[in-house]
Amino acid sequence: MTENSDDILTRLPARLKEARRAQGLSLEAVANLSGVSRSMVSQIERGESSPTIATLWNLTRALQVDFAGLLEDGEAADRIEVLRASDVPSIDNMGQGCRICILSPPEDAGGHEVYDIQFEAGGALNSQPHARGTREQLTVLEGSVRVTSGSAVNELSVGDTARYASDVAHSIVAGDDPTRVFLIVKTV
Repeated sequence: MTENSDDILTRLPARLKEARRAQGLSLEAVANLSGVSRSMVSQIERGESSPTIATLWNLTRALQVDFAGLLEDGEAADRIEVLRASDVPSIDNMGQGCRICILSPPEDAGGHEVYDIQFEAGGALNSQPHARGTREQLTVLEGSVRVTSGSAVNELSVGDTARYASDVAHSIVAGDDPTRVFLIVKTV
């Protein structure tokens, strides 16, 4: 990034105002959520005041926007982040006869995680309860599985999708053939 601080300060007010409006929030609501006074939020959005890092941090948290993204130039939106198959991190020592490929970015851990799981015939992934409110969505891409969530059990085959609580003990067990599933874990 070879831009000067004037470029950043020119973009920042409009980006903050844009983020506030996208959330449908008033200046008062942002002030209440961030702890930054209404008048200061207004001055920052009009470019009449430059926020401190702490103030900017509080505003981005209240607006649920990426701190760094507010400061990047517009070209950042015109990029595609690619994770090549050879670079996908995987876990081979969890469960029996399964390989878990982690597709979501590291910063999403504990929030919205995406996995591609490959099972050998009869392979299993038994999980302890995740954080309260956590849910999983599993789609079978190849083979078949038995999904257990608490005392509920269901058999799934290719193309089937199951959504279930994962804040209780739960498991995924492959059938008699090699199996592949796509799993999304979402913590509320």
